[in-house]
Amino acid sequence: MVEKDRMHIPLKRAWEILRQNLAPLPPEETPIEEALGRTLAGDVISKRNVPHYNASAMDGYCLSSAATAGATPSSPVHFPPGEYQWVNTGGDVHPRFDCVAMVEDTSPAENGVLSVASTLVAGENIRPLGEDVFLGQVIAREGDRINPALNSLLGAAGVGIIRTLPLPRTLYVPTGDEVIPLDEWIKTGSPPAGMVGDSNSLLVKGYFDLWGLPLDRVPRLPDDREVLKTFLKENRDKYDLILIGAGSAKGEKDYAFPVMEELGVPLFRWLLMKPGRPASAADLGGALAVNLPGFPMSNAVILWSLVYPALQLLQKGDFDEEKVLSEAIGAKGEGEVSLLSSYSSSFGREEWVRLKCAEIGGEKKAYPLSSGASALWSLSETDGLALLPLETAERAKGAPVKLWFLRDINWEDRILFQGSNDPGFERIATFVKKRGAEVVMRSVGSLGGLAALSRGECHAAACHLLDPETGAYNTPYIERLFGDEAAQIARRVVFYRRQGIMVRKGNPKGIRSVADLGREDVSIVNRQPGAGTRVLLDYLLREEGIAPENVRGYEFCSATHFDAGNRVLRGLADAAAGIKSAADALGLDFIPLAEEPYELVYNKKDGDHPGLRSLLDALGDPGWKSLVDEMGGYRWEG
Repeated sequence: MVEKDRMHIPLKRAWEILRQNLAPLPPEETPIEEALGRTLAGDVISKRNVPHYNASAMDGYCLSSAATAGATPSSPVHFPPGEYQWVNTGGDVHPRFDCVAMVEDTSPAENGVLSVASTLVAGENIRPLGEDVFLGQVIAREGDRINPALNSLLGAAGVGIIRTLPLPRTLYVPTGDEVIPLDEWIKTGSPPAGMVGDSNSLLVKGYFDLWGLPLDRVPRLPDDREVLKTFLKENRDKYDLILIGAGSAKGEKDYAFPVMEELGVPLFRWLLMKPGRPASAADLGGALAVNLPGFPMSNAVILWSLVYPALQLLQKGDFDEEKVLSEAIGAKGEGEVSLLSSYSSSFGREEWVRLKCAEIGGEKKAYPLSSGASALWSLSETDGLALLPLETAERAKGAPVKLWFLRDINWEDRILFQGSNDPGFERIATFVKKRGAEVVMRSVGSLGGLAALSRGECHAAACHLLDPETGAYNTPYIERLFGDEAAQIARRVVFYRRQGIMVRKGNPKGIRSVADLGREDVSIVNRQPGAGTRVLLDYLLREEGIAPENVRGYEFCSATHFDAGNRVLRGLADAAAGIKSAADALGLDFIPLAEEPYELVYNKKDGDHPGLRSLLDALGDPGWKSLVDEMGGYRWEG
């Protein structure tokens, strides 16, 4: 049974326990033909000179340099037969000669006499013995990683076998009745609810490839305690590290830790970390077992935080705590950004935060992406990762955050867009990229985007806000938010789009208009406050005399049209206000209500920003317009 002081522990305590229980594996003897990418376990000494003879650097004639004194094209020196010798590039230069004349500077006669038209010095055009490497010279050092050039040098120096750091034998075994093999998952048109594809196997394999380490994988095991127990007993002597995927919580079918506890010695259970809390480890008597949580982000966090350090202990006997996490995640570098919005974390837990970045007004800023343990998209989209310490509870807006960058960012050509979500406009990012720039899109609703632009927290926004009093779109809101600065705001209608009600195919509830949303048997999913779609819905409900509190589901919000549409598709709501292109893409029926202008808004002073120029230019790209036309539900101005 795991000791109480080894439950719910900080990461550094887990590292201490791993250090106490993992000894380095012995170095391996590796043939150089298999050495590429391996790390040297000791210095390597050359076993011969390279080259091992005096070699000609070119095609020509071996000569005695003293005899060429005074030779010029107009007054060449003549060498009788026996006083010179032809040599090819790389050929051996006989000790009686000390230079090589280029063939271009010579002229042989029919009588065998060689005319030389240049004066040479000793050693000219000769690669002397040991020019590259001397016998006994250290040509590689402990800790060097074998790249193609070094591998070739080892062969040239007569080194056939090298001592390398070991490659720990690691096995990954996914578990869970709900897990579908990835090939089957991809072929399944409509996966059953409650089932998931085995994408974690790709995630784990990807990080091992990044680290240059081997990984064996096996098909998913069912939620069966005896099956898992038998499998671990059969494999614990074959591997140094066994990674058990999922089964890490306290559910009735979460058998991983109880089996690890039964077969070996528990080292710790649960970390004070978010995500990744359910992780545990045990010594199985032949292998270290680490239980990886099933959610993708939690899985990745434990790979970085525990698995990579454990591999370093098995390979090298230790790791650098200041560098190990940066190495594990494959960081491109480190830096500091300021938060565009406040961020609350759980006091007493370290927390991994995913951040998206942009430079605004000369200052590097970032906003947090979805923090859910199952949010794989935000991990693939993130620019950088921050690990907030245990004592952090709240990071205020504008607070500095240190992070590891996961990608190279061209700060000068990147812009941040905040505003109304639209699937057609989102496709513009690809065409901006083709113009050498980048647009980062954050869906915060029309009003949220205008407010961010007014605070200098983005480069561009988009809105479609109906003013109930005047019936005008956008202008009243821009005037209220920007005041005297409204004249400095540039506006451009991107397109007109059809707004309406999205319902399931066949419209099973018979919804015909906004009035039907007030029925007791109809539930909706709403958009967030400040979204243009919600403003329109509120206006239309008011026109029908329907109070929001009388609409079932009014308080439940989605941030995007696709999120709202998917909730309708899955039967979580009967209807949602949204645009026709989203309804068409999801196979939903659509009841049209209005056509609205979708307007891009930006500050005129930013008009010369390379990213903004690229965005404005891309709006006229025929390729992008064609994609939007195919989606349906849009109309171009004019």
